[in-house]
Amino acid sequence: MNFLEQALSFIFTASNWAGPAGLAARIGEHLEYTVIATFFSVLVAVPIGMLIGHTGRGTFVVVTGVNALRALPTLGVLLLGVLLWGLGLVPPTVALMLLGIPPLLAGTYSGIANVDRAVVDAARSMGMTETRILLRVETPNALPLILGGLRTATLQIVATATIAAYASLGGLGRYLIDGIKVREFHIALVGALMVTALALILDAVLAFAVWASMPGTGRLGRMRRMPQPLLGDEVALESRPRVGSQSSSHPGSPARHERGDPSHTVEG
Repeated sequence: MNFLEQALSFIFTASNWAGPAGLAARIGEHLEYTVIATFFSVLVAVPIGMLIGHTGRGTFVVVTGVNALRALPTLGVLLLGVLLWGLGLVPPTVALMLLGIPPLLAGTYSGIANVDRAVVDAARSMGMTETRILLRVETPNALPLILGGLRTATLQIVATATIAAYASLGGLGRYLIDGIKVREFHIALVGALMVTALALILDAVLAFAVWASMPGTGRLGRMRRMPQPLLGDEVALESRPRVGSQSSSHPGSPARHERGDPSHTVEG
């Protein structure tokens, strides 16, 4: 039996999913680390990207900062964090944030900066404040790119969250480290397969969110294009002559006010 068959046999054995070290618990821990790192990445990157994209100031910071963060080695940052803060959740969270911030910052900045200037100028001419323009006009139009950055950041974080096992934490990285340590390589393959499956599921969910947020393509766009079945009836009713009017009471002859006849009320 090769490594792949052994790994699949391990995954499809029900007893391996139970307990504090089972697959279910490790997946939950892995998702916990992913959500925490993604959440703090959003808190840091999205406001900065929105501000720079709206004002147009600090573009150089975005370009150089994104490239610098992408160049940092994640494992080296993790080891440095362990030396500074010790073992625990902080070092892997900081290391994973450095992976999540660049795509979120780039996506948010690009989305806000590429909103049609005519739309922004129209909102400004209507008297909207800069904050309302940013939140009510630019952000909804930039939402697909922002979610695209979130999608990229989430995939990078969930694929690299295995490093949390180096800081004496759990997650699917435990299968990788422990399997290699005891030379049971099919256990390491189990961790790799589960991380891949988890990344594919999250990618599908976020891809649907990006599709749904695009104007005119998602469900909201289709709802805006739905026909109104009562519109034709309303037009027909409005164009029909009204009962009780002078034109209907005297068919074939124009009304008195149209001929210019004096009003009986005025003449007494």
